[in-house]
Amino acid sequence: MKVALGSDKSGFLLKEAIKQYLKDNGIPFDDLGTTDLDSPKGYFVVAPLVAGKVQAGEYDRAILICGTGAGMSVVANKFKGVYAVACESVYTARMARAINNAQILCMGGWIVAPEMGVKMAEAFLTTEWLQDLEDWRKTWLTGASATVRELEETLF
Repeated sequence: MKVALGSDKSGFLLKEAIKQYLKDNGIPFDDLGTTDLDSPKGYFVVAPLVAGKVQAGEYDRAILICGTGAGMSVVANKFKGVYAVACESVYTARMARAINNAQILCMGGWIVAPEMGVKMAEAFLTTEWLQDLEDWRKTWLTGASATVRELEETLF
């Protein structure tokens, strides 16, 4: 699995903590910015860069961080086939993968402390779609996923 990281100035410190977690665990990643607080990139610059690369298949998963996670999520979800979820807990990060098959975890640097953010990233990166769900729910979610893809075809 290859991971893309991105943040604006408000998410920089949380991104750096997650970056260290990825390094420590040998998880391949690229930091697509903001890489320097003296020249920060806005969420509206970083999110399309990362989401476009996820859409193109250059990265399997991504983590985007702004002040609340909302701005990154809004922008990343503009890309067909890309699912980004703003999360504030380990549970929602895990379920964003298991239920929604999200490829992008969005977090808020003003909201999520570094230790919690690392745990959320770990849950997101180690959970697969439909993992640990009941058989009936797996069947239902597979159908729901097909419906969402059909909806995307009419909207994009």
